[in-house]
Amino acid sequence: MSQHPAPDPSTGAARGPERVALRGDVLYLRADPGPGGDAGDCAHFEPDGWLLAEGGRVAAVRAADAPPDASWRREDWRGHLLLPGFIDLHVHAPQIDVMGSWGEGLLRWLEDFTYPAEARWADSGHAARSARRFVRQLLAHGTTCAMVFPTVHRHGVDAVFEAAREQGMCLVTGKVLMDRNVPEALRDDVAQAERDCLSLIERWHGRDRLRYALTPRFAPSCSDEQLRMCARLLRMEPPDGGAPYLQTHVAENRDEVRWVRELVPRSRSYLDVYEQFGLLGRRSVLAHGIWLDDVDRALLAERGGTVAFSPSSNLYLGSGLFDWARADAAGMRVAVASDVGAGTSLCQLRSAADACKVQALQGMRLSAWRALHAVTRGAAAALEMESELGHFQPGAWADVVAWRWAANELQEHRLGLARGLHERLYAWLHLADERNVAAVYVAGRRIQARPS
Repeated sequence: MSQHPAPDPSTGAARGPERVALRGDVLYLRADPGPGGDAGDCAHFEPDGWLLAEGGRVAAVRAADAPPDASWRREDWRGHLLLPGFIDLHVHAPQIDVMGSWGEGLLRWLEDFTYPAEARWADSGHAARSARRFVRQLLAHGTTCAMVFPTVHRHGVDAVFEAAREQGMCLVTGKVLMDRNVPEALRDDVAQAERDCLSLIERWHGRDRLRYALTPRFAPSCSDEQLRMCARLLRMEPPDGGAPYLQTHVAENRDEVRWVRELVPRSRSYLDVYEQFGLLGRRSVLAHGIWLDDVDRALLAERGGTVAFSPSSNLYLGSGLFDWARADAAGMRVAVASDVGAGTSLCQLRSAADACKVQALQGMRLSAWRALHAVTRGAAAALEMESELGHFQPGAWADVVAWRWAANELQEHRLGLARGLHERLYAWLHLADERNVAAVYVAGRRIQARPS
């Protein structure tokens, strides 16, 4: 892997190879530990260790007794947990405006809250302010990479990309595509949408750490013509960044599934709509996937796509319980996501804790190891960026969050009683939140994640 310097977010130009050594309790996952409680060799933990970053990328992880020489600038995070920045594979930028809204299930919630919030992005000034706030809040909550739904507005996509570029983040997004069954203010035209997508891909895909995703909202909002257009663009091979991604929703809610059956009766299932148009592949991320059946799961595993399991949102809207055990049995890829705003927090610790609860309701115990893998390295694998993100092996981007093990007396008391590392991590995962964030580094550069 090339060790080129990280881009300076203020100019886009390469910076010099700055060298920084962070001291703290360094933890990352080498691989998916599976559903059991024993991580084995999958976890790498260096208590009071050293994380070395040079030119924005990880150079090494060292034990406490192997400090770097005086040429490294040192930053002391002893007593803190140093983790890879979290990756959120499904989050709606405009929906932070409607978090905690009372609703009557997915479809009514979209009509009553989501679509009005998205329509406000027609104002370019509002879109720019909202995008900056959204990106700032992602970072403040410990997320350094995200796959984002903006709106149908081209300037809104520009705003999200620009806000991420200013921070040096890795971010994937794209114009939301909707040409039917949505309010007129949010309905697009397929020909114009294709021109917008091509222009946005040319401008952003592969620029710095940014990537483009074709973003058909969901099957009910997209005509056959719209989905055929997505398939054409997915076959593109831009000079930088590889092929575009595909992000959408699938089988979130039973009323939604019935609606798809009425709209597309020729399809065997909701997922099959996307399969018929050639939209399933290794760069396809589909949110929710609660109401898939075994045939769907086998197909998704064969195509290599990923389900972005959004437990907080699923619980909040009463959509259902995602069955991770059956996904495992089928060989499906799964990551954990926030989905905000039906999800009630941008903090992926909250998403991971809710994932544990959803699985417990179905007789499966999700370990802290696997929950953390699903918001770090596992999510990076879904983006085909596993060599670049979600861990601290040499050559990965130095996206790091320093977490307080305890932010209050109760957390300190509970963690002090832990009988081993996994018990400590599991309790921390359930008790901590964004208030435990002490510092955030993007490509080795410490950033101001909250307004001063």
